[in-house]
Amino acid sequence: MIQAIAFYIFATVVIVSAGLTIASRNPVHSVMWLILAFFNAAGLMVLCGAEFIAMLLVIVYVGAVAVLFLFVVMMLDIEVAAMRAGFARYLPLGLALAVALLAEVIIAFQAWSVGGVQLAARAAPIAPEVSNIQAIGNLLYTRYLFIFEGAGLVLLVAMIGAIVLTHRKRGGVRPQNIAKQNARQPHEAIRNINQPIGQGVEL
Repeated sequence: MIQAIAFYIFATVVIVSAGLTIASRNPVHSVMWLILAFFNAAGLMVLCGAEFIAMLLVIVYVGAVAVLFLFVVMMLDIEVAAMRAGFARYLPLGLALAVALLAEVIIAFQAWSVGGVQLAARAAPIAPEVSNIQAIGNLLYTRYLFIFEGAGLVLLVAMIGAIVLTHRKRGGVRPQNIAKQNARQPHEAIRNINQPIGQGVEL
């Protein structure tokens, strides 16, 4: 019974938070709703008995979303002062959300201790003595090897594209010369002066 309750709670929160991720006008709020969706999707993975995938969702995706949050703040020129001013206003909502997440984690572990939902066994039946990580590895490197390598190539192309966009030449921005920086001696980079008291600094 607790498995069904936990499933409906997690599924409802995932759908609602995914919709709010798309519908929210503020990019920071969209990222927060996306993090909530990832946490609840991890809860669904725990219910299915895929603890490894649940940990991947929390560690990799939520960690990557934190980096994405920084990029959104830097690239969209969001006023940090205004964001800090709204922190106190949204503090009760944030605390309530934290308590709700903690309650969901407790419900998920209670349901997991009862036993995983048998959906995973029907979709990809494995022997009971095979661990979760070993079963995922067997599927990735045998049946889905070419799809796995294709996903790696797509990520490699995306990474190369990001590097090319970062190192493109822009007007008014001096390019970084790595060789010149490495060849510079310490006495060329630092100047020690005895500055008299009461006078300005001469640059």
